[in-house]
Amino acid sequence: MPERSPKIVVIGSAYIDLAIRCCRVPTPGQALSGSALSCTLAGPGPMQAVQAALCHCEVSLVGKIGGDAFAQMALKSLAEYKVDTEYVFFAEAKSTGVIVTLVNAEGENATCHYTGANSALQPADIKLAEERIAEADACLIHGCLPQEAIVAAIQCANLHGTPVILNPARPTEQVGRHGVDLPSEYFSADMLVCNLGAAAEITDHSAANIRMAKLTGSDLVARGAHCAVLTMGPRGCVLVDRHGADHVPAFEVDVVDRTGSGEAFAGALAAYCGVKHDLREAVKFASAAGALVCTKFGAIEALPSKAEIIELLQREDIDLLPQGQ
Repeated sequence: MPERSPKIVVIGSAYIDLAIRCCRVPTPGQALSGSALSCTLAGPGPMQAVQAALCHCEVSLVGKIGGDAFAQMALKSLAEYKVDTEYVFFAEAKSTGVIVTLVNAEGENATCHYTGANSALQPADIKLAEERIAEADACLIHGCLPQEAIVAAIQCANLHGTPVILNPARPTEQVGRHGVDLPSEYFSADMLVCNLGAAAEITDHSAANIRMAKLTGSDLVARGAHCAVLTMGPRGCVLVDRHGADHVPAFEVDVVDRTGSGEAFAGALAAYCGVKHDLREAVKFASAAGALVCTKFGAIEALPSKAEIIELLQREDIDLLPQGQ
């Protein structure tokens, strides 16, 4: 990755993840004792912001937290990674978003999430962060927020010529609905980044293989996006722009936990794009980050540093050399 400290603005939801390990997930009316508890900051906003910060970027997070003790925990954790929280606003009447996960002895889990303060992010909050967005080298937005706020962020970035990287996830108002109805502003993004499941919902294509993934990405580009990146886990990802489509294979690593892979990918992608406009190299850099986070347990604490990402990229290049070189 080229040497510079890009300015990145991340707009995304924040959660506190409460994970309890138990022998089995209790049935209705049953009470069980847990054997371990973890309480960490999670969610697309913080994780993508921290990943970009670990890639030596100046990162500002825009989001909303509640008027509770969890909010202070979130701010403290972000400060440890030098993420600017000037535009992380408080919704005093709400609680900070929470994810509760029960993990059984086999590693299977059941999860319930409470959106909380994330649902209170408004266009007015985006307006307050306009100067920071205008100064940014890239604006990374996760779609699981109120739709009006997302549209306002895209319009603000477009107004100031700030490149937009958007994960067009289902807005909070549409959670639980059948199908996804996204406004046209989403497709004005410079880059759409999503997994196959989300892309299939948007385009009504079944992207079961690489060829179909390329067709799905082409559909997203045809709707207005400059390019689309579809992530496929161990099958790598597909990059589609107006010049064609490429498949970028996944890095071979020993997978321990896939938590945070998508967030690591997006944060590293924004970090690279904030310095240099080379989409294919940016996707390789992001893929390395997404692979490395899978080699450790945890969420934010498992995110890789820039040095670790570069080391994996260099190791891959060496492995591709003919024998004797």
